[in-house]
Amino acid sequence: MGRIAERLVELGIELPTVFPPAGNYLGCVVEGGLIHVGGHGPVAGDRVVTGKVGADITMEQGREAARLTALSILATMRAELGDLDRVHRIVKVFGMVNVAPGFNRTPEVIDGCSDLLVEIFGDAGRHTRSAVGLAELPFDISVEIELLAALDL
Repeated sequence: MGRIAERLVELGIELPTVFPPAGNYLGCVVEGGLIHVGGHGPVAGDRVVTGKVGADITMEQGREAARLTALSILATMRAELGDLDRVHRIVKVFGMVNVAPGFNRTPEVIDGCSDLLVEIFGDAGRHTRSAVGLAELPFDISVEIELLAALDL
């Protein structure tokens, strides 16, 4: 068992089943020592977190949706790479939050993803980030996140 797999067990984290892309695209692409992970939402099995943060769900529920999204991203990465120990560091997270008018605490929502990445990868999980609020997201999901990570060569 690899270092990251051991860390997941230590934290009591089980990654969800990989959710297939919702259109004509790939969930992730490995190119030039990087893995580019396309937009993922808060999906685990039949559980999907939907609604606008600040109206339909609370900021804390949005934060949990971002954490769930990070788990979905990691499941896709593990399926592609075979082992998350190949991840050298998380480089960039781009978080989009489905927000009610006037809700502007998007960084706190996306912290649900960022905090989990640091919890799992340690300093290699620290990354640059954008966190934006949008009027709508596909299928009314509460959060959508993209990720870029550098791989060990």
